[in-house]
Amino acid sequence: MDEDTRYEAVRSRDGRFDGAFFFAVRTTGIYCRPSCPAVTPKRHNVRFFRTAAAAQGSGFRACRRCRPDAVPGSAEWNARADVVGRAVRLIGDGVVDREGVGGLADRLGYSTRQVQRQLTAELGAGPVALARAQRAHTARVLLQTTELPVTRIAFASGFASVRQFNDTVRAVYATTPSRLRETAPGGRDARRGSPAAGIPLRLAHRGPYQAGPVFDLLAREAVPGVEEVTGVPGARTYRRTLRLPYGHAVVAVEERTGAAAGGARPGGWLDARLRLTDPRDLTTAVQRLRRLFDLDADPYAVDERLSAHPRLAPLVAARPGLRAPGAADPAEAAVRALVGTGAAATLVQRYGTALDAPAGGLTHLFPEPAVLAGAEPDGGLGALAAALADGVVRLDPGADRADAEAALRALPGMRPRVVAEIRARALGDPDVAAPGLDVPEDWRPWRTYAVRHLLTEAERAR
Repeated sequence: MDEDTRYEAVRSRDGRFDGAFFFAVRTTGIYCRPSCPAVTPKRHNVRFFRTAAAAQGSGFRACRRCRPDAVPGSAEWNARADVVGRAVRLIGDGVVDREGVGGLADRLGYSTRQVQRQLTAELGAGPVALARAQRAHTARVLLQTTELPVTRIAFASGFASVRQFNDTVRAVYATTPSRLRETAPGGRDARRGSPAAGIPLRLAHRGPYQAGPVFDLLAREAVPGVEEVTGVPGARTYRRTLRLPYGHAVVAVEERTGAAAGGARPGGWLDARLRLTDPRDLTTAVQRLRRLFDLDADPYAVDERLSAHPRLAPLVAARPGLRAPGAADPAEAAVRALVGTGAAATLVQRYGTALDAPAGGLTHLFPEPAVLAGAEPDGGLGALAAALADGVVRLDPGADRADAEAALRALPGMRPRVVAEIRARALGDPDVAAPGLDVPEDWRPWRTYAVRHLLTEAERAR
């Protein structure tokens, strides 16, 4: 989009572009999302940025009205397979906070200078600035939704010191951490979370969202001990355990059915609650839930492309905003794709890590690849588990999808259908054609979504 087109999107307060770009106003020093309800600024006072980090780096602070730091991520970064897309996904997963820029570069196979140059050229901000913006958002969430002490929040958000934390909050939000906590939506009486009760979250998405088919799929695939879906359609809760870098979590996500066409929820969010054993895992846990529920997708682009084809048009009209769920744990998703739900439940009971305090039907963490490789060394499962544990197959957010597929195909027992499912779910590739289905080339670059439409319709017809 050129700047004039972007300005028209701002003038019309078009929520389709929230997260795709940001605009800042020179006269106020504030940056916003395109759909901000404030009075539209004059064109000559507006600057445009690809990322919130770029706006912050230019000295602009986040609008308190539209909260641009809370928008869904740009769908572009999940779709792109180049180094910039892979880098953005890794930063979102918290790699810079845990391993530094050097660790990010190592995972990408580039030098730190090359990574810095490419990110700055495309996004207007380098990896440190992108991670800093993410830390600021995490800090705001913790300040406004929990009663954790400010000092603990500073380190849980990924900051190296309390001073750095205070300086960043002032620069990004033009206020102090204490004042930011007091001005939470709902004021002083806002509902707060505790480590025991969990952190309440709103997982934002853009455009229509078909919650029903997503929860249907999660219910069919649920592995006892690790996952469960309770309630009735339209008011279900998906709960699961999740292994994270510093500890583990129990998460719960609510299905909420709206009144939009085809049963899709309009642009908004999914309510969730996250119970962490270590608050430092908040950013990573949120990003993994976003990938599982495909919350950063651009349903407008997907539906426009697929509805142009006669075979898909009625399916898109019936289910606008249909998502293609990913995976909260890529290694777990790969094992499950290979062995199926029933065998996965057996693996959980035999080799999973038991929770110290079971939460209802959630009793275990899914077994790690290294454990499975040692316990089940023979056959396809042993080969896959060993390859995941040794790094021969990489499925993390920064993995090269083509390289991962080639490595998977080289393993014994990896059928094409399994490889395709791993690429679509564990790697979040939006353009995977399932073997055995008639998926034409001209459905690119959204063949994963086309397959989801076909399978959802087939399931409905049963």
